[in-house]
Amino acid sequence: MPAAFDILTRIAERGPTLRLAEQKVAQVILEDVAGAASASINALARRAGVSEASVTRLAKALGCRDVRDLKLRLARATAVGQRFLQHEPGTVGADSGAEAAPPSLTDRLHGDVVAVLEANRQLIDEAQIERAARLLQDARMVYAFGMGGGSTWLADEARYRLARLGRPVASYQDAVLQQMVAATLVKGDVVLAFSVSGSVPEMLASCDVAREYGARVIAVTALGSPLAARADVLLPVRALETDFIFKPSASRYAMLLVLDVLATRLALLQQDDSQERLRRLKYVLDAHRGSGERGSAGMRDSRQPLGD
Repeated sequence: MPAAFDILTRIAERGPTLRLAEQKVAQVILEDVAGAASASINALARRAGVSEASVTRLAKALGCRDVRDLKLRLARATAVGQRFLQHEPGTVGADSGAEAAPPSLTDRLHGDVVAVLEANRQLIDEAQIERAARLLQDARMVYAFGMGGGSTWLADEARYRLARLGRPVASYQDAVLQQMVAATLVKGDVVLAFSVSGSVPEMLASCDVAREYGARVIAVTALGSPLAARADVLLPVRALETDFIFKPSASRYAMLLVLDVLATRLALLQQDDSQERLRRLKYVLDAHRGSGERGSAGMRDSRQPLGD
């Protein structure tokens, strides 16, 4: 009898190290665990756009005896923890025909954000975070790339996080400028690329140029995506969108979670240096804020953020 293990946790842990075709199958499974458990190997392969052999290789890579064993484990995960896999009506992944709904718009959006954070927490692999943080620590220069919506903001957010820790960093969102900058990179440089889909042609072209000249790529993107295939270190995120088209995508919170974990790990790798730099920031900000940082009792508030 094969040893028991949590197949969903195993997918999350090994996802970034799988081959690209296997990642595509893993992504299909994560999007619909119950459906994957009942699907044929042909159906799984077709949904993922890969060969049946890739489904078999994924099963082996996850420690399953064969595809049948994989499907049994998925079925067991679904049966035992279905209430932990499904979403409340009105939140991410919920059936559009559900009757119940959160009492307010605020609750609905909050529920979507929480669901996205919970789903993506399972994808964070501490070993991959460590690898990425060490690349950033040793980098001659870090270039944060993002394009479109949330990814654009995340590139700038990465610049803010890393600059506080004394890392040489710049962020670029323009497609042509990204490629121009990529052409100047050398070994020792690192590109930190953000893309929920991992399929933006201009972003892929920029990363290709950067890799051609020896730069390493850390990608915060979807498993099995073209950008994931170009990554030296993959930090996967999973987008869970709803049919409620009027709200911003909650997937940017998933990328922000990954970035915060990554930046914190980097800070801890160089703890003494980070502590001194953050102390300086606090000193300068205290002087700048002056009396504006005093609490209601007139005492200086030492818990203000390092920024505003």
